[in-house]
Amino acid sequence: MKRTVTVGDKEYGDLWLAPMAGDGDHAFRSICKKHGADYLCSEMVSAKAICYGDKKTPTLAKITPEEVPMAVQLFGSEPEFMAEAAKKILDDAKKDGVMPSAIDINAGCPVHKIVSNGEGSALMKDLPLLSKIVEKTVLASSVPVTVKMRLGWDMSSINVVDAAKCVEAAGASAVCVHARTRTQLYAPGVDISYIKKVKDAVKIPVIGNGDIFSAADAINMFEKTGCDGVAIAKKSHLYPHLPTLERPQRVHSSYEMPFS
Repeated sequence: MKRTVTVGDKEYGDLWLAPMAGDGDHAFRSICKKHGADYLCSEMVSAKAICYGDKKTPTLAKITPEEVPMAVQLFGSEPEFMAEAAKKILDDAKKDGVMPSAIDINAGCPVHKIVSNGEGSALMKDLPLLSKIVEKTVLASSVPVTVKMRLGWDMSSINVVDAAKCVEAAGASAVCVHARTRTQLYAPGVDISYIKKVKDAVKIPVIGNGDIFSAADAINMFEKTGCDGVAIAKKSHLYPHLPTLERPQRVHSSYEMPFS
């Protein structure tokens, strides 16, 4: 029996497509939706680019009726810009007649050009700032606000439990945890014990993320952490140790993963 995840006042299925910059465009999202994704997320969208009126960036936040439910993910490090960008995106969506299900705040991207500006997973080093971003964005948004984060900056500064408590107190409706630190990037393997710690620490839904390559991986994540849902993403060039990234063999379970 599949679980449901309640975000705000709405229920969704428990198999989510994680945001993937450069890959998670409309075409890819449509394929994932067709093959069973319960909840989608946009590529990450620059808050400053939205606020400064960049012409191309708003297209990343466009949603078609077929993609709903879907979140739009924002990245930035300044609360005022994040709040203003969220409002602009939601105002445009209202005009188009297709609203996102949530605004998702990126506190997890590990790439240098993002963290060098204090954005993405660099926010894990400044929880008061992350809290302020969430608080301001919640006040500016007519839909729930969620947060995707990592375990912390590095192994000596793992603070994901405190970060999750922080964003919950600031008004976030759900948190997605990628079970690596920023410095680990995409290797070695994830430590899902921290997802369980987050789940035990907060009341909002917790979505587990990282190294879900098969139905068995998803089942393991659910059983070992008690998470409410799983967010799935896979960039093949990040996993050269895997000979192929083919569809996994069928697992006898209610959790069938048509994509990974």
